[in-house]
Amino acid sequence: MSVETQKETLGFQTEVKQLLHLMIHSLYSNKEIFLRELISNASDAVDKLRFEALSKPELLEGGAELKIRVSYDKDAKTVTLEDNGIGMSREEAVTHLGTIAKSGTADFMKNLSGDQKKDSHLIGQFGVGFYSAFIVADKVEVFSRRAGLDASEGVHWASKGEGEFEIATIDKADRGTRIVLHLKSGEDEFADGWRLRNIIKKYSDHIALPIELPKEHTAAEGEEKPAEEWETVNRASALWTRPRTEIKDEEYQEFYKHIGHDYENPLSWSHNKVEGKLEYSSLLYVPARAPFDLYQREAPKGLKLYVQRVFVMDQAESFLPLYLRFIKGVVDSNDLSLNVSREILQKDPIIDSMKSALTKRVLDMLEKLAKNEPEQYKSFWKNFGQVMKEGPAEDFANKEKIAGLLRFASTQGSDAEQVVSLAEYLARAKEGQDKIYYLTGEKYEAVKDSPHLEVFRKKGIEVLLLTDRIDEWLMSYLTEFDGKSFVDVARGDLDLGNLDSEEEKKEAEEVAKSKEGLVERIKASLGDAVSEVRVSHRLTDSPAILAIGEQDLGMQMRQILEASGQKVPDSKPIFEFNPAHPLIEKLDGEQSEERFGDLSHILFDQAALAAGDSLKDPAAYVRRLNKLLVELSV
Repeated sequence: MSVETQKETLGFQTEVKQLLHLMIHSLYSNKEIFLRELISNASDAVDKLRFEALSKPELLEGGAELKIRVSYDKDAKTVTLEDNGIGMSREEAVTHLGTIAKSGTADFMKNLSGDQKKDSHLIGQFGVGFYSAFIVADKVEVFSRRAGLDASEGVHWASKGEGEFEIATIDKADRGTRIVLHLKSGEDEFADGWRLRNIIKKYSDHIALPIELPKEHTAAEGEEKPAEEWETVNRASALWTRPRTEIKDEEYQEFYKHIGHDYENPLSWSHNKVEGKLEYSSLLYVPARAPFDLYQREAPKGLKLYVQRVFVMDQAESFLPLYLRFIKGVVDSNDLSLNVSREILQKDPIIDSMKSALTKRVLDMLEKLAKNEPEQYKSFWKNFGQVMKEGPAEDFANKEKIAGLLRFASTQGSDAEQVVSLAEYLARAKEGQDKIYYLTGEKYEAVKDSPHLEVFRKKGIEVLLLTDRIDEWLMSYLTEFDGKSFVDVARGDLDLGNLDSEEEKKEAEEVAKSKEGLVERIKASLGDAVSEVRVSHRLTDSPAILAIGEQDLGMQMRQILEASGQKVPDSKPIFEFNPAHPLIEKLDGEQSEERFGDLSHILFDQAALAAGDSLKDPAAYVRRLNKLLVELSV
């Protein structure tokens, strides 16, 4: 081996120490997965070299035949994995092998529960697969040199997984990375050609470059051992280029785990080849769980882009809209140039056509999942529902299609679970109902008992209950579905249309006319606190309620604007009262204007509290209420 220089011992990042502890104590239930992880990393290193060599062909250093080699030594009890990909410099080795260099590290560590079974699901989401080597090895050595650096700038990294690692500069003639695993006692089974071959076939058959093992020879006694020969043990062809009929579900699932760095099978996938005006292949996956950085809009996202089976870009964002950023997969085009850049991707009309087609394919895949596997779709919605709600604002062309995929809680349900589709809502709508009714609020507990729902309960009309912070914003873009417009039951002057009989409408008009004097008295009492006072058609049990003006912001939007530091427009609520309620009848008969004013303000504040709002002057409310209680007790 070459002479080592600049040798030093460094400590692992705290998160790595915790992770290694989990790994060494058999975090994975299936130890053989270590090889899948190391092969995936080697494949990524080769992909990166291919990409960089597009603009710098000298990085190939005359060796354009890219491959991965796996070998073993039974006597030394080692397994060695070598690739001729991009390799690492000394600084990169320290960064990539000494830290978890990925966004969301804090979230990752925070979510480790100490329950090995649960924690094992978290590993793949943070690009920490290299450390899986310590499941079977008590010492790991890495020899690497980055393509383009001098042979004297190789690096040797070594660790026993005990909190620190050694790093030194060495001579390394060839670019790429060689990893040597010194197997733990009892893990000798992995220093075996047949065992390694089976693991590679099982997990890495889809890798689109040759994975080679030494050829097995059975030499006769006294016969000289032949020179080492290598044979390819995987298909070494891009999975997405093969006919769908030839690909097993297990192969699709393993390929997803490779590109998605995930440890769970995907919920669904769609494999498609387009021929004609545009020619490209796509393989798209819906993950089973959300990554921790799903709501970090600047986090890396997008599909792996290949051009004529040559890797070009790892996170090509231009092929799917942002609300579908959770989709994993690959797209391989025959119509793009190999020197494609992010700037070109943003302007190319070919990309726009592909984006439109791929978006529809994803939405079709989700429709199929919702129809054929509702329980799986329920799981999908829990993980990605809020992201899907960004869709109608971002993707006008597919607004109706996205709306069909949305799920909501409703007054028909017994809990906050969002399981009702708009199609289901309309299917059980009342005869003559031409509107889709909904109510937004901060919490399910607050909206399910809201006074705004009283008339709907009385008439047996279902109302959707929207409690995600994004919901009010969503409904500003989602104006109708299947020809039926949406109506916020807390906004404007409620009109139930055909759901009210002519007799009910006539009676309401007469009552409103008879209470004009009371309306004027309350308006004078409440003054600038309200924009309007009127008789309510919404209430059956409560004395009063606050409605939102037709053009005013609701509570959710106001909170979003306030949280972002934006100025919130001034608006005043509409005070509606129930003329049949005993409190309102008592108020109507009150002779003392002072007492009338106190009662009006108490009813106004109670209506604000029922709507989930905070009181502007809680002390005044308490003072008035105490005064009233004293009078009643006298």
